[in-house]
Amino acid sequence: MLRVGIVGASGYTGVELARLLAGHPSVEITVATSRRYAGKPLAEVFPSLRQRVDVACENLPPDELADRADFFFTAVPHKTAMDIVPPLLDAGRKVVDLSADFRIRDVAVYEQWYQEHSSPGLVQAAVYGLPELYRQEIREARLVANPGCYPTSVTLGLAPLLREKLIDPATIIIDSKSGTSGAGRAASVATLFCEVTDGFRAYKVGGSHRHIPEMEQELSLLAGTPVTISFTPHLLPISRGILSTMYATLTGTVDSRELQELYESTYGDEPFVRVCPAGSLPATQHVRGSNCCDIGIQADRRTNRVIVLAAIDNIAKGASGQAVQNMNLMTGQEETTGLLGAPFFP
Repeated sequence: MLRVGIVGASGYTGVELARLLAGHPSVEITVATSRRYAGKPLAEVFPSLRQRVDVACENLPPDELADRADFFFTAVPHKTAMDIVPPLLDAGRKVVDLSADFRIRDVAVYEQWYQEHSSPGLVQAAVYGLPELYRQEIREARLVANPGCYPTSVTLGLAPLLREKLIDPATIIIDSKSGTSGAGRAASVATLFCEVTDGFRAYKVGGSHRHIPEMEQELSLLAGTPVTISFTPHLLPISRGILSTMYATLTGTVDSRELQELYESTYGDEPFVRVCPAGSLPATQHVRGSNCCDIGIQADRRTNRVIVLAAIDNIAKGASGQAVQNMNLMTGQEETTGLLGAPFFP
């Protein structure tokens, strides 16, 4: 059995990791950390884990953590991860980091959007953890930077079009909507029930969301040219799920049937990307609780634009599910192990 540790187990990504790993046939959770809940069983913090996870939260420094597991997930905020990861790697452990600390390959860009990086030497060593694009590199990696939730839906949605140069990269507009779990578990007036329910609003408008440089990085690599996007996120009155709608100008006369064929051929062998049948569109309720990304595509010949829609569960394929997918690849296991459960419905 692979001994696995969850660093930062008391947030939404932490409990989702615990849920998924509890059903994984080849791993054992041997350590889970939380400063706030140190000494409490994780199943007491999250009653959903009763009789499924038998580990107590601990508050341990990185040098004491390394001996407790063979593989680690760091589900902690940015800035925190960059100080925890190096000692784990130095001890010969493998890590999937769910923060933003190692996602952006240009340290100067990271520091522009976040803060000073204390481990810049590890940035180039980290592999961006989107298996559909970097599967082989992930298999050989010691450190994987798990993608953000919005970037996962956007990159998977636009990759086939950019690779085939079927759209003008300068015209990309992205409109994304997320459930409130994307804001984390910390108490905040903005995510109180009475502030969210029966409402729908945009936030971080005007190019200020921190996922923008991550998306532009991956879209630029796919396009082979620098890409600047217009991105507006919105908050939905639901707990989990993302629906991203992407618009771009077509460079030729391709129609919806040809686009459908492109996406089906691109993702036909991918276990977690499901291309919706022609005329059908993705919805958050059809991927809830799963590691699936559902994609629909339509050409608008009247405007010569393409419309791509991608739906994921923001704390599954957008975070913890994808992290387990990466762990499977990094440890030589079948990529889908522990992740083939059907989405929750209704």
